[in-house]
Amino acid sequence: MPSQPLTLLVISGPGMPTYAARGLTQTLDPINASGVIARTVNGGLIDFSPPQMRKYKSTISCSDVDAPAFDGVWPGMPVIVDCVSELGYLTGGTPQRDAVPGSERTELNWTWYRPRLDMMVTNYTASTNEYGAAVAWTLELEEV
Repeated sequence: MPSQPLTLLVISGPGMPTYAARGLTQTLDPINASGVIARTVNGGLIDFSPPQMRKYKSTISCSDVDAPAFDGVWPGMPVIVDCVSELGYLTGGTPQRDAVPGSERTELNWTWYRPRLDMMVTNYTASTNEYGAAVAWTLELEEV
């Protein structure tokens, strides 16, 4: 009988060893190119960013017994990420990204879901505390 995963995070490719993600945190932030905002000569604020730049970057970090299986993972590698972080929209509307199957939940007038994102590895780090038997790791990604 397979065991229950210890995290909601799923990353295609490297995967998540059993003791690599307890207590992890994930950020979802707009990429820098998504906000090209400037003032007009009259002081009005306008947005010059094209809609195709509405993408996310994400940082996932944790300290646990193991790191993800980073062997063979390099910046530029494409991965599919079932996020831990949630996005929300007004119920009756449409989510802007594909939802991880089974992750949608409704709370009053809002629907929340965990997005499944096509991303690219931009960087990662892993450090080991030998005496404390802990591995701290960070994975940086951007939506393709």
